[in-house]
Amino acid sequence: MAKKREEEPPKGAPAWQATFADLMNLLLCFFVLLFSMSSTDVNKFEAIAASLQKTFSVFQGGNDSIGEGDLVGNGVSQLNQISEYFSSMGKNSTGNQDNTDYDEASESISETAENVDKSEDPEQQSSGLKEDKESGQQEDDKAMSDAEAKEQLEESGLKESEQLAEKIEESVNEEDLDKQIDIDFTSQYVSLTMNGSLLFDSGSATIKDDAGVILDKVGKILEAYAGGTIEIEGHTDNIPIHNAQFANNDELSGARALSVFEYFRDNSDLDPAYIKHTGRGSYIPVADNGTPEGRQLNRRVEIRIYNQLSDVS
Repeated sequence: MAKKREEEPPKGAPAWQATFADLMNLLLCFFVLLFSMSSTDVNKFEAIAASLQKTFSVFQGGNDSIGEGDLVGNGVSQLNQISEYFSSMGKNSTGNQDNTDYDEASESISETAENVDKSEDPEQQSSGLKEDKESGQQEDDKAMSDAEAKEQLEESGLKESEQLAEKIEESVNEEDLDKQIDIDFTSQYVSLTMNGSLLFDSGSATIKDDAGVILDKVGKILEAYAGGTIEIEGHTDNIPIHNAQFANNDELSGARALSVFEYFRDNSDLDPAYIKHTGRGSYIPVADNGTPEGRQLNRRVEIRIYNQLSDVS
């Protein structure tokens, strides 16, 4: 029995395939049209690309992802190894999965995008720059005002000390003590300096009997003009001392200052709470210790009367 001859299929592509191809072409044209109508935020794209460069180290060191780098010059040649990079990304040195680096990278990209979004507003940028400028100007003005206030305070203190020194000098002259007491002043205090030989014997901290007359007059002056802190300082020369009573000049100077303090405490109406005493040894000379005259000037007792504007309490 003869076999029935099979019918040959019609020539050409099936009808459904032509319809499908037309549909794909229409979709391609549609998406191309959408892309041509879209706009790319260049600043945001550059920031994200730069963040990717620093975070993932995809590009070679020394090249930028945007501009005249190898990425632009060589097309996408730098992305040849990107699949290998992302295959190993997230693994630690032992080969175990660890998402720490990935999380940190994602976090960095998110922060960069947020910063770019914030920087897109020109008014906000201008406002920030203005605030920074105003803040810097305020700091400069504050520093200048502080310096000016300090200078004015010093000038006021110097003027007050000068007026106080003039009054004390008049009293010293009236008491006939101008040859025994030297008067000087700063913006903080007025100082009355007495030679150590007037008050003490050599190597001793006991006040001489005839020195009491001088200290009584000085006490009256202090009662009249000392409205604040009084400081008594003992000073010596640099010749070492060592006797049965004092081991060195520090002890001698401190003992002499204490003796003057005790005399005022017992023989005047001064409030001991406002009197300080200290020994300075030979550390603050006012003359050359290489000569007998200089050493005599360095052996002294200074009484400082601080004015109301001083920072000493």
